Amino acid sequence: MKRVAIVQSNYIPWKGYFDLIAGVDEFILLDEVQYTDRDWRNRNRIKTATGLRWLSIPLNRGPRSQLINEVTIADPNWSVVHWRVLTQAYRRAPYFDEFASALERLYRGCGSDRLSEINKHFLDGLCLILGIKANLRWSTDYETTGSKTERLVDLCQKAGACQYVTGPAARAYLDEGLFRRAEIEVRWFDYSGYPEYPQLHPPFDHRVSILDLIFNTGPNAVEHLKITNFGSALR
Repeated sequence: MKRVAIVQSNYIPWKGYFDLIAGVDEFILLDEVQYTDRDWRNRNRIKTATGLRWLSIPLNRGPRSQLINEVTIADPNWSVVHWRVLTQAYRRAPYFDEFASALERLYRGCGSDRLSEINKHFLDGLCLILGIKANLRWSTDYETTGSKTERLVDLCQKAGACQYVTGPAARAYLDEGLFRRAEIEVRWFDYSGYPEYPQLHPPFDHRVSILDLIFNTGPNAVEHLKITNFGSALR
């Protein structure tokens, strides 16, 4: 029974994003849709001694109709700046020294000026660090038709999916009837119930980049995910 998830690419996303990657057979990045400001495409949060801080990739301004995979980077030096900020925030974290080299290589290896390609670069690299066997594809690998739910159904069909896994926010727009008619089961991922872990800068907050989990728990990071019991997180 092939499970597929279809999501826009995010920059160094939170742990729930990686649980979704780990729990499906194919994870499709849907970046041929309109870019939205003040979203997770080019930014995420980290913990610092003074509280939560946004790390945002600077972007060139395009037309309002610009697609995510058309967005380009405004400052080629952004990765140097971000790594410096991360070093300052997490250098005293228990596992910073152990994982700093691998993560610094990811930042130094950002050669593209396209946001989508940078996001996938980090997703691929972070999955390797976490030990997640990921099959990441672009939606443009398939020739699709329709819009909104129709496009999702078409992508699932072309990918050979029997189940479509998505987050609870999709309930606001997803037409489950179209999936039922295509004989594809919709499963809802439950992001509640994550255990807390020792964070360098309390109070605890789940809503931060996966990097916070890696620096604070190191090789034990996957124990704080739902990877080993993914089925129980589905509704």
